[in-house]
Amino acid sequence: MGKAGQAADHACDGLRIEASTRRGFLTVLSVLGLDLAALPALAQPASERPKEEDFLVSIESDTPDALALKDIPIGGPPVLAWPMDPASNTVRKDSRLNKILLLRLDPETLVGSTKDRAADGVVAYSAICPHAGCEVNGWMAEQQILECSCHYSHYNPREGAAVIDGPAVDGKIAVAKPFTSRVGIVPT
Repeated sequence: MGKAGQAADHACDGLRIEASTRRGFLTVLSVLGLDLAALPALAQPASERPKEEDFLVSIESDTPDALALKDIPIGGPPVLAWPMDPASNTVRKDSRLNKILLLRLDPETLVGSTKDRAADGVVAYSAICPHAGCEVNGWMAEQQILECSCHYSHYNPREGAAVIDGPAVDGKIAVAKPFTSRVGIVPT
């Protein structure tokens, strides 16, 4: 097989189409009325991560109806949502890592870049706690903060979900600057 055929085999990531069968494959696609440019839209796995321009649908909904501003109550509680491809209506719910927590707050109470990224006071965060991967599913209405019920980390939704307290603040030491010289034995 030539270099072009080898490159095509490697680029397909598991799908192998030999050079001699490519023409037959394209013929079958055209007979079926499929366009190669449309194939990515047809193969929208429900486990793909959220993408720009995806709509959001309630986790509790049985229909792929996009959430509207009126569906997110002002001041909480949060609404859990899945991303949905608007072209194919594929709800990306095959990975719990795709869960999105939506919360609508008074825009005047939002801080820094959170205020810039919010839409009419609606903020969106991953519903997965960075400490141990549990779902952030608690809402402390009086304080208007989010809580991970696994280990009780608390997050400020007005300030980019900054950690307030709990094991998500674990006191680990981190590198502040790179090494000042070469590490290891210096060659002579």
